[in-house]
This record gives sequence, structure tokens and C-alpha cells, in this order.
Amino acid sequence: MNTEDRLTELEVKIAFQDDLLDSLNNTIARQQQQIDLLQQQLRLVYQQFKAAQPDSGNSGSSLRDEIPPHY
Repeated sequence: MNTEDRLTELEVKIAFQDDLLDSLNNTIARQQQQIDLLQQQLRLVYQQFKAAQPDSGNSGSSLRDEIPPHY
């Protein structure tokens, strides 16, 4: 294999690697957007959960107090 053929082969490989790198970069950017959205949704669900909880001012009660007597 002569030098020109080797150079052409390397140029082709670099072109494919550049394309792959761009594709991976786009995938990572899209995944980061999805992660950001999921974190925002999780915060909203957590806030809704906390808002739906009864007032925890009665610190003497426990889950055991809420079990029906027949258990």
C-alpha cells in the first residue's frame, strides 16, 4: 500500500470518526435535556407530595398508631 492510499484511508476514517463524534455529542445533549426535564418533574412531584401530606405537627403519632386495632 502506497503513501497516498494510506493517507486516503486515514482521511476516510477521520471523516467517519468526526461524524460519529457529532452524533454522540447530539445524543449526550439530548439526554442532558431529558435529565433536566426529569429533575424538574421530580421536584414538582415532590412538592405536590409534601403539600398533600397532613400537618406533621403531632410528633407523638407514628405509623403504628394508624394501624387498625384488628391487626
